[in-house]
Amino acid sequence: MAVGTQYLAEQPRLRTTSFVLGGVALAALLAAPFFFYPIFLMSILCFALFACAFNLLIGYVGLLSFGHAAFFGGAAYFTAHAVKVWGWEPLSGILLGAAGAAGMGLIIGFLAIRRQGIYFAMITLALSQMFAFICLQAPFTHGEDGIQGVPRGHLLGIIDLNQPHAMYYLTLAIFLFGLFAIWRIVNSPFGNILKAIRENERRAISLGYRVDRYKLGAFVMSAALAGLAGGTKAIVFQFATLTDVQWQMSGEVILMTLLGGIGTMIGPIVGAGLVIALQNYLASSQFPVTVLIGIIFVICVLLFRRGIVGEILEFMKRKPKGTA
Repeated sequence: MAVGTQYLAEQPRLRTTSFVLGGVALAALLAAPFFFYPIFLMSILCFALFACAFNLLIGYVGLLSFGHAAFFGGAAYFTAHAVKVWGWEPLSGILLGAAGAAGMGLIIGFLAIRRQGIYFAMITLALSQMFAFICLQAPFTHGEDGIQGVPRGHLLGIIDLNQPHAMYYLTLAIFLFGLFAIWRIVNSPFGNILKAIRENERRAISLGYRVDRYKLGAFVMSAALAGLAGGTKAIVFQFATLTDVQWQMSGEVILMTLLGGIGTMIGPIVGAGLVIALQNYLASSQFPVTVLIGIIFVICVLLFRRGIVGEILEFMKRKPKGTA
């Protein structure tokens, strides 16, 4: 009884703390371009959304995909082609990229979810590499040259996105929208069923849930959000290349999620920020960046099994000894 009463008493305080921290984080994001290079910040936001989209699948459904680069890079190609060749408005091009990624997710997911574990991961990897080969050969992608010189244009025909701050705030708005969408999915009845599937899929089946449909739905949502990140990146950097669809990109997003903490809302954001910051600030050094990131990854795996944010949250959950 005492424990239950204490838990109820702590809820308003925890909710207030969350609102305060969220407000501080939002204020920091709004002020960030005045203190840091906007392109660097936009890169973090794009990859953070990509990592959060991947985490929706592995953290809340328990499905490890090695093919998410197909959605990220595919959306970048769709967006870049629509904006540069068809003359679409940039936001419409980004939405087209997300829709294209969702369509790809429906096809790949339909073929992959019939298997589990390593077999699921290998199917996603194989299909992703098939798409990468298509991107290499297809005329509209321009092969190894990629689609370059993508114009940023004007948002809704009004706001000039060639201004760094305007582009940053559009990227921030897209990131916050994607983060809110993930939070809403996770904290909905649909999200609760996904967690039940992750914990015990056979029990979920025994309760009458059509598990394959829920897994496919989560796969398509994750692909669409990854596509949203990829399309935004194509506008930010004004190009789409084969690098975005290679298997290394899938490995990179896995690394970001593991470093930050699987199954947490802000863990992938922290992981993406850490990896992008290391790549950016150590790019001019003679020490190989990939080696340093690998060392950090090994240390985190040994010392922080739940990831950086996961370990912090676990520490905060521990009750002092002697608590009733």
